[in-house]
Amino acid sequence: MADVALTSLLDAARFGALRTTPGGRIVASVSRPDAKGTAYRSELVEITADGTVPLSRGSASIGSVALAEDGTTLFTAKRPGEDGSEAEDARLWALPPRGEARELLSRPGGFSGLHLAGSTLVAEIPVHSQASDEAEHARLSEQREDAKVTAVLHDGFPTRYWDEDLGPERPVLAVAELPDDLSHAAPTPDPNGTGSADDGGEVPERLLHLRHLEMPPGRLRGWTADRQGHRALVSMVDSRGELLGMSNLYLLDLRGQEPPRLLVEATAEVEVEPGAFSPDGSRALLNRYQVWTAQASALSATQVLDLASGEITPLWPELEESLDAVWLDEDTIVGAADDHGRGSLWIGGTTDPAPRRLAGGPEQELSYGSVGVAGGQVVASASGVAVAPHPLRIDPATGTVTALANPATVLPQSGSLTEVEASGEDGTAVRAWLRLPEGEGPHPLVVFAHGGPWGSWNAWTFRWNPDPFVAAGYAVLLPDPAISTGYGHAMIDRGQQELGGAPFTDIMALVDETVARPEIDAERTAFAGGSYGGYMANWVAGHTGDRFRCIVTHASLWDTVSMGPTTDNSGWEPPMRSQNARYNPRDAVADIVAPMLVIHGGIDYRVPIAQGHHLWYDLLTFSATPRDAQGRTRHRYLYFPDEGHWVQGRGNAQVWYETFLAFLDEHVRGEITPRPATLG
Repeated sequence: MADVALTSLLDAARFGALRTTPGGRIVASVSRPDAKGTAYRSELVEITADGTVPLSRGSASIGSVALAEDGTTLFTAKRPGEDGSEAEDARLWALPPRGEARELLSRPGGFSGLHLAGSTLVAEIPVHSQASDEAEHARLSEQREDAKVTAVLHDGFPTRYWDEDLGPERPVLAVAELPDDLSHAAPTPDPNGTGSADDGGEVPERLLHLRHLEMPPGRLRGWTADRQGHRALVSMVDSRGELLGMSNLYLLDLRGQEPPRLLVEATAEVEVEPGAFSPDGSRALLNRYQVWTAQASALSATQVLDLASGEITPLWPELEESLDAVWLDEDTIVGAADDHGRGSLWIGGTTDPAPRRLAGGPEQELSYGSVGVAGGQVVASASGVAVAPHPLRIDPATGTVTALANPATVLPQSGSLTEVEASGEDGTAVRAWLRLPEGEGPHPLVVFAHGGPWGSWNAWTFRWNPDPFVAAGYAVLLPDPAISTGYGHAMIDRGQQELGGAPFTDIMALVDETVARPEIDAERTAFAGGSYGGYMANWVAGHTGDRFRCIVTHASLWDTVSMGPTTDNSGWEPPMRSQNARYNPRDAVADIVAPMLVIHGGIDYRVPIAQGHHLWYDLLTFSATPRDAQGRTRHRYLYFPDEGHWVQGRGNAQVWYETFLAFLDEHVRGEITPRPATLG
């Protein structure tokens, strides 16, 4: 059963992001195992009233996408060029409503994001730090490659991000005008270049010519552009005084007539990121983030920026949740937010104090993402902790929900789903989802602590999916303790300044309620978590003795002191200075009794691999965990040299689940499972 569930999960066609156009186009990305079954490749599918229509084909994954109303689809992919040359970088392609995709442009470094505004294409591209146009970028990139230089000289922070080393290129926005007829357009000389290193020094001919925009100081982090192709909002990461790696918000003129204009300068208390432009381009949504400090919680809110006056006003100030928001029309916003272990779609005017719930909320199991507007209807991806992502259409007037054709695999729910409620030490009501296997039980239990720390168990995940565990006979508890989203600011405040305090006691209260149920075997329990959930697993290991038979910790924070200056996140270290002395898991290593499975990726820059190595050394040297009959450690260390914060490879993901389950079976059930042969 467990093997079948795991194979079904890992081989399923996975529903990804939705993209829409105001006129009514709906396009989804879908990923599935490649021909070798060892990695995943993504493709594009158009969703219509009659079903789904595949748009892309071939072995190359689709990267960024931009949709035209006439049915043309622009996308990036590492397909071989039309001349048959192999693609080292993503190339830009145009797929007409009928016919084959045509290569528009290839360049060293490829492309990142795309945005289409009429005939104006806005592209995020990596550019050599000393280049001012595409010709210089090509020449300098070739010079670096020929010299076999990989070194990067930094003058700012961060130097790496999640699983990516930054530099030496800098991300730049560029614009290009599309030919009237992409299918038959002929190449023309580049009017934006200063020459070329090609033989004869001739200016190269291209179908598409990118003009680099003047960028503000710092490194581009995020951006949005209007539908008219006139303006873009960009957030630039920069440092100033004692502020390290903070985001400043600028307005860019896409026509190149005006220099960048600073709109919101980051402070020690607040950062702002760009959101969607209104249909007429006169206003834009902003995401305001209250910076986490030793005195303040990390909270977020959505604002409305009037671009003519510069006035910024709060959107729906009575709603205390972070929003994924879009414009339905010039005066109406639709946004998705976490909501008590579920999700809700909210709708309201820009001046309303609070929105009304359009869909979701209590008495259902779904959360929403990839919110868009197509033909006046709201479109979103929906999922739950036991429901794989699928597309829906929601009528903005009535809230009527209609299922759209689903291009992904429909995975049946195994076992059953219920809720557990408990009271925290301060009397706050807390809750969790509980997945139960088939049969009466009592079942062994594994507790999953969520990451973040700002997060909620309210949606489907392929990485920490309960299905293989439920199929193997384990009950899975998914608690939302203090710091969980979807419960208002008070829930964040309860645990923000005590990472090992209220979140820990909330989880233990929910565990106590769960093991008191007749379906659960209170003597056979385990604990697991990743990222902040891994921090919590480490904290639990040092503060619960032999309460749990084993602990699994993935990409986990072990020493909060050394974590601060080594992570890519400049916002972690300052607020933790006052918590390190009290809430550092490493300080309790001598009290760790339960055997631990440590899992870490070698290119994890958010929680650096040094945290995993340090934990492993300390477990072997200082923990109180008994040795086995041969005198060897009962701890284990699963290391992925080529994975980051998340294990994404198809083969590696299978080994992750198999090793996790085998560790549970050994220590919770006393059953020994042979290690996968693929582990060596």
